[in-house]
Formats: sequence, C-alpha cells, structure tokens
Amino acid sequence: MCASKVVGKRQSVYATREDFCKLFMESTNSLYLLSFLLTANQEKAEQCFVAGLDDCVDGNPVFHGWAYSWARRMIVRNAIQMVVPRSALKKPALGASDLSVQREPLKNSALDGHFAGLLALEDLGRFIYVLSVLERYSDMDCALLLDVSIREFREARRRVLSSGLQTLTKEMSNRQHR
Repeated sequence: MCASKVVGKRQSVYATREDFCKLFMESTNSLYLLSFLLTANQEKAEQCFVAGLDDCVDGNPVFHGWAYSWARRMIVRNAIQMVVPRSALKKPALGASDLSVQREPLKNSALDGHFAGLLALEDLGRFIYVLSVLERYSDMDCALLLDVSIREFREARRRVLSSGLQTLTKEMSNRQHR
C-alpha cells in the first residue's frame, strides 16, 4: 500500500490510507449524497459509501491531489455495480423506457423530498443525469462507465434531460398549488 514516508523533508506524492480515511470523514456529506443519488436507496447508499472507502484504502495508489476525485469515482463505480443491471447496459440501444420516470418518489427522509424528481427516474436515467449533469463527467467517461457508445449516451442524456424538465415543471407547479 502507499505508505506516507517522509524522506528528508519530502512527503509521499501518493494518498495514504490515513489520507483517504480523513477525506471520507471530512467529506462524508457530499460522498454519501453522491451514493444516495446514484442508488436512490439509503441502505445501498451506505453500502456504496463503505465500499468506496474500502476501495480507496485498499486499492491502487493515486496521487494525493487526485484523492477526492478518485473517491468519488470509486463510489460511482460501486453504485453502477450495485444498481444498474448489466443487461440494461448491454442493450443494443437505450430505450425511452430505460430512462423515464417510472418510480414513485421516496418519502422516507428529508433528502428524498429535495431530490424527488431525480430519485423518481429509473436507475439508468438517474445515473446518466447524476454523472453528466451533477458530476460533470465527459460524454466519453459516462459512456465508458455505463458501457454504451458515446452516440447512445448522448441520445439517452437528451431524453433524460427533456423528461427531467417536464418532471421539474410538474413538481414546481404542484408545490405552488399546495
């Protein structure tokens, strides 16, 4: 593992176990929120968060400056493995039914209310939105992570964003009429 050894006055350029533990402690809220938005389930989000920490601590060495990005990437990778079925990723083309709002919004925590529209998206559509819009991953990174072509990813994102705008408009309208 990448040990933090001080050679003379120079510290290791790699993040250590302690660095990752500190990072996860200091960034618990944002890392857990990412886990939750991807999994749409509190129990899976906790598992994803812990698996992300384990992967960072026991995984390949990364440069100190990349530790936070690497931690987020490990959470994304674990969430994909936990939630998105491989069959959904291997379809010849992503259909509208793979991306549309089909789930009842969750109502079991304070977080759920703020993100109801996003959490109501089907898994693949939610991943596309979180990765491309919130995390600002490149189209190529998103396509690679989701194991689809860049063309398929772009078309799917277009559908997710257009359906997402409709959902957001409905939510805002419903809130105004309460």
